[in-house]
Amino acid sequence: MHLRVIVPVIGDTFAQSVGAEITAWVSHGTTFDVVALARGTASIESEYDEALAAPGILDRIDEASSDGVDAVFVTCFGDPAVHAAREIADYPVVGGFEPAVLHALSLGERVGIITVLPNVLPMLRSLTRRYGLSERIGCIRVVDLPVLGLEDHELLLDRLHAEASEAVAKGEADVIVLGCTGMLGVAAALQRRLEENGTYVPVVDPTGAAVSWLESSVRLGVRPSRTTYMRPPVKARSV
Repeated sequence: MHLRVIVPVIGDTFAQSVGAEITAWVSHGTTFDVVALARGTASIESEYDEALAAPGILDRIDEASSDGVDAVFVTCFGDPAVHAAREIADYPVVGGFEPAVLHALSLGERVGIITVLPNVLPMLRSLTRRYGLSERIGCIRVVDLPVLGLEDHELLLDRLHAEASEAVAKGEADVIVLGCTGMLGVAAALQRRLEENGTYVPVVDPTGAAVSWLESSVRLGVRPSRTTYMRPPVKARSV
């Protein structure tokens, strides 16, 4: 099985760290490669960024189709261009939001998402409504750090712990989902901190959830339904 990981930003800033994270999650026998965008933005933190990134993501989807990959992970929690990609891909495609939150729903009644900046909140609320999850998402909180400022793991972990602890204490969350695929390598540490403070609360890493979801989909032999993700009508398009 071969996975393609699309980092939906320009430049190679995240390539090495994303590659290391994927290596930690893939099963034995699964191979992968990591590609960034030729056109787009340095990070996705708004609807504007997501719109600018979409053409570059779909370029990479076309390439993945030509290369015969088995599945694609668009490594962003906002699921940018994922639904458009499913219309043109004959293999499973996911972003970070859907597999992480759907997995979390099997672990507890209320899901709390902790993301990066206030700018992202409208995007995630919109996804919550699209997926019909408004009654199960207990809160969406922020650590108030930009995507390009997540390298300080101790600071990130401290802020995640503060927000997660408050969400659990207020009854907003029974499960925590990290709301950015750039929050690398902190899920297990956050889960340990929460348990040390009293009660075990699972923390779902969106990258791990996405990789596991894609591997399962390939093994099950399933891909997006053509009654939902219909092929786009043939017409003239300027790209």
